[in-house]
Amino acid sequence: MILEMKVPSPGESISEVEIAAWLVKSGDYVEKDQEIAEIDSDKATLALPAEESGIIELIAKDGEVVEVGQVVCKIDTSAAKPEGKTESSTKKEEPAEKEEPKKEESKPSESKSSNQTYASGTASPAAKKILAEKNIDASEVKGTGKDGRITKEDAMQAKASMGSSNGGKRGVERTRLSSLRRKLAERLVSVKNETAMLTTFNEVDMQPIFDLRKEYKDDFKAKHGVGLGFMSFFTLAVVKALQEFPQVNSMIDGSEMVSHEFCDISIAVSGPKGLMVPVIRNAENLSFAGVEQEIKRLAEKVRDGKITIDDMTGGTFTITNGGVFGSMLSTPIINPPQSAILGMHNIVERPVAIDKQIVIRPIMYVALSYDHRIIDGRESVGFLVKVKECLENPQELLMDNNIRKALEL
Repeated sequence: MILEMKVPSPGESISEVEIAAWLVKSGDYVEKDQEIAEIDSDKATLALPAEESGIIELIAKDGEVVEVGQVVCKIDTSAAKPEGKTESSTKKEEPAEKEEPKKEESKPSESKSSNQTYASGTASPAAKKILAEKNIDASEVKGTGKDGRITKEDAMQAKASMGSSNGGKRGVERTRLSSLRRKLAERLVSVKNETAMLTTFNEVDMQPIFDLRKEYKDDFKAKHGVGLGFMSFFTLAVVKALQEFPQVNSMIDGSEMVSHEFCDISIAVSGPKGLMVPVIRNAENLSFAGVEQEIKRLAEKVRDGKITIDDMTGGTFTITNGGVFGSMLSTPIINPPQSAILGMHNIVERPVAIDKQIVIRPIMYVALSYDHRIIDGRESVGFLVKVKECLENPQELLMDNNIRKALEL
């Protein structure tokens, strides 16, 4: 029996995906539920598992954009599992092997024609103009057009591979952007163009959190199985600030402002497929342990490539930590349709004045980017000051002066 595998729907409003990479080749025997491909949508990279066991025949190609519901491969479920290389798998692979020589065969004839063309320096008018501006002789450029003709694109790329006066490498590699990366690029540009984005900054003395973590981190990990990190302090500080300044927990929908009673905090996590932003739901109901466990769960899903669109859908406010990469200060870009994002940065020991004395303290710069269309200066600055106060006095403002109860120890 031949089973036709179709592209499943990765989520609402998604009509097409891209075959990011096949993990098997035609003629391979695949097991049921084995991951056979990675597919990119504009929201996430997801694995495509085999629906049945059998010998697979690929239809779609790497990098091809296909519609949801389109057949991308076939599985011969009647084929027996081979012990080694079987006759059937060889026959399945033959078409792919035969295609390659055809592509190769055209190269020698092209190069012969190209060699003749190079001598005469044949180039399109547009290519001639570009080469003249770059002071590059047409005979030095390999044309990719018909009969070796030098095209405008050849001339535009010539600078990257020609004329190295120092003998260094000057090659260029072109890689197609994934569907996810292309969508992200579009969203980032739209945010810059469609919002009135401003950024306000402040600094946080992290010494109180350092002291708390030093004293309680071992007991916390032994009790809850996760570390007591900075993210739980920041998440709960953000929740406090959002409750005091609900405007920051709002977003624009057409001509209306939508305000949220809940705090769904998006946490930027770097993974193999790039930056993902899973959501901690109802963070206002979580304890320190609850936040840390949820962050660990979501981060593992990102690293393992198992994060889903549902995990990243929604979110009313985002926290991003550029400090893990060494960033001292930045202006984070709002994660639409949200209206604000908090940027954390690296912690550096700096001299500061406390009680008229110069002391060395671990200082972190923080940045709040916000949409000025619905968030005014009072709300934005007040929000960031509230976050600062919670982080510099966590025992009182985040733990109600009962540290062991707050940490559930």
